[in-house]
Amino acid sequence: MPTSPAEFRWRSIILPAYLPTLLFSLGEGAMIPVIPMVATDRGATIALAGLVAAMIMVGELAGDLPAGWLVSRIGERTSMIGAAMLAVIGILVALAAPSVLSLGIGIFLLGLATAVFGLARHAFLTSYVPVRSRARALSTLAGVFRGGWAVGPFLAAALIAWTGSTETVFWVLVAACFAVIVVLLVLPDPERVFARRAADSPVDAPSTAAVGSAAPGSATAGTAEAAADTSHGVFRAIVRHREVLTRIGTGAGLLAALRSSRTVIVPLWAVSIGMSPEAASIVIGISATIDFALFYVSGQVMDRFGRLWGAMPGLIGLTIGHFVLALTHDVPGNVTWFIVVAMLFGLANGLSSGVIMTLGADLAPTGNPAPFLGAYRTIADAGQAAAPLALSGIASVLSLSFASAAMGVVGILGTAMLWRWVPRYVPRRPRG
Repeated sequence: MPTSPAEFRWRSIILPAYLPTLLFSLGEGAMIPVIPMVATDRGATIALAGLVAAMIMVGELAGDLPAGWLVSRIGERTSMIGAAMLAVIGILVALAAPSVLSLGIGIFLLGLATAVFGLARHAFLTSYVPVRSRARALSTLAGVFRGGWAVGPFLAAALIAWTGSTETVFWVLVAACFAVIVVLLVLPDPERVFARRAADSPVDAPSTAAVGSAAPGSATAGTAEAAADTSHGVFRAIVRHREVLTRIGTGAGLLAALRSSRTVIVPLWAVSIGMSPEAASIVIGISATIDFALFYVSGQVMDRFGRLWGAMPGLIGLTIGHFVLALTHDVPGNVTWFIVVAMLFGLANGLSSGVIMTLGADLAPTGNPAPFLGAYRTIADAGQAAAPLALSGIASVLSLSFASAAMGVVGILGTAMLWRWVPRYVPRRPRG
């Protein structure tokens, strides 16, 4: 149950909510941009390298529904410790043999771990942060991820320059995961601490009651509903909330598709136009820094003006960037265009920081949000997983430029869907 607004203090969630996330994302931020390069070093084509990079999104998609079930039953701290251990296993598998297959399997396991880790943190903040601060809390969570992703590529570039090997970067994630486990074991269990505070103080009625009443068919909150979701799990949540999941969830999935396309197409584009791994890592790092710098701005805007003001800048900017890439691959100055688009991607993604998680939290039932969030994140991650697979398939049959243009079309569809449905299901300024 959420804490009272009078009791909520930002400092109370910094260590339990954000520090483990920062450590985990630092390791991922260092490693993920070099995955296509490692794959090509092992003999993969550009299309196959994109497929290998996409395995992290496929793993997240496969892990979302089990993660909702797992977190609701064993708690978020235990789930995150298990996720960190699974991520380490994935890296060891990827390094066990110098083959594309072992790399793909290891990255898939990392995706499973990422699904559990992300959902545990999302459910915790949904339950214990008052609605009036929700967008800022979740955009800050997204910003912490981005902080790790901003620092990680620079660390990767330094390691590659020092060792001459891209695979040494994988050990950064191993070290980060062990640091996460230590932090989680040393800190008090945040679920118990916050639940105890909620039991000792008046409860701030959840935000989702107001949000759910915005329109018929929305994901309304309530004690009976939370109990039902507890009893029947994620599949009951899917049936009960199918209308809002189909509409808002699909729009969020299209935004997630653009975001994941960005993370795959930028390093692939760098390889295809002949940039060195060090130069590409620096460009990606600068883009990630811009992305990170805007996370709190996004939360402030959403809490003040409504969720649509967070979604539209991201969708429009990412859509334009994909179309620009499609038109500039073979022109003179293509490296300059690549850098400009990378910066645009960072700007657009930063201005929409946390919007997918915030919409999910707004619509989730109170008391036990994990099953609904598992279903919601499954739809969003379906877009996240499908986009790189589609990119790889289109690039292998046609070209990387054509694949980028296709993602631009996806962006137009996503913009239309969220523009239509967010005002219906989510109030402009949720109360709480």
